Amino acid sequence: MKKMLSVLLAAGMMVSLAACGGNSAGNTTAADTTAAAGTEQKQETDAKPAEEGKAVKIQIGYEMNPGEPMDIACQKWKELIEEKSGGNMTVELFPSSQLGNKDDLMDQMIAGEAVITTGSAGYFADRGAPDMGITFGPYMFENWDQLDKVLASDWWKEQCGLLEDNGLKVLTSWHFGERHTMTTKPVKSAADFKGMKIRVPGNEIQVKGFEILGAAPIPMALGEVYTSLQQGTIDGLENPLATLYAGKYQEVAKYLILDGHIKDFTSWACGSTFFNSLTAEQQEILISSAEEAGVLNNELAEKAHAEALENMKKEGVTITEPDFDELREATKGFYELDYFKSIWSDGLYDKIQEIINE
Repeated sequence: MKKMLSVLLAAGMMVSLAACGGNSAGNTTAADTTAAAGTEQKQETDAKPAEEGKAVKIQIGYEMNPGEPMDIACQKWKELIEEKSGGNMTVELFPSSQLGNKDDLMDQMIAGEAVITTGSAGYFADRGAPDMGITFGPYMFENWDQLDKVLASDWWKEQCGLLEDNGLKVLTSWHFGERHTMTTKPVKSAADFKGMKIRVPGNEIQVKGFEILGAAPIPMALGEVYTSLQQGTIDGLENPLATLYAGKYQEVAKYLILDGHIKDFTSWACGSTFFNSLTAEQQEILISSAEEAGVLNNELAEKAHAEALENMKKEGVTITEPDFDELREATKGFYELDYFKSIWSDGLYDKIQEIINE
């Protein structure tokens, strides 16, 4: 009896020791194996959410106001994204800079936020692709077809690649409008610009573009322009016709020269980190829907241009169509300025002309 009791006590001690040591090295239980596998699977899922088709919520911010061509096109873009993704991708629109200023949004995008915004080639030139700035140069393009040819070129793709290396992924580009000049006194030729004080945005391309004509460009916030024209502080401004008409500048500047000095376009971008987190299907939806909405934007922008021009005529604005070739020749020295030679690649102007003439 004593012998049997000793055997039972020994067996009990072995069971107790096994229970206490189940989580030590060399004693992994089935439960431990299952837990480890679950943890590994979770880590893989967390690292690659796009491969699982994870739902995405995107914020699109832009400066244009509700009802303008770009806003209407963005509504179409939102609709297309949500429809094509079956609700897997949802979009919030923030017109009128409601989401923040451009620099803040760009920083958020580079940090990996699911944000999309728009910028000009001149703006992106300062974000890692300096050669992009030449597409904003004066009288570079005679028509939209020439610009679109450059935007479809391998050169443009290379420039977008530089931006991507700096954290920004260009999705597509939309037409914004031809930029024309409105003044308080007549301008019929390149010589008439001499000495005129013209309001421009605060970028060197537009400043030097008017300087080369002998004008005195004055960087100024657009909100200050109407009063400055009234007071004679400036003699004119430039912008697409829809913007000029919406600002009611025809009330204080009665001369419009259809110089079309810039074919202004805007490029939509998101952060490279965010874009790479999407599945291939989500990436395709984002780009293809942007391009489809861009067709609508371009049509609406052209219509807004024609309507603004007709309204200006009705409101007594004197309209002049100058000699484009004369203006182009007068500004050719712009592309030889030391300032741009120091930041642009050698032979860049000729490269763009080659693309246009291919």
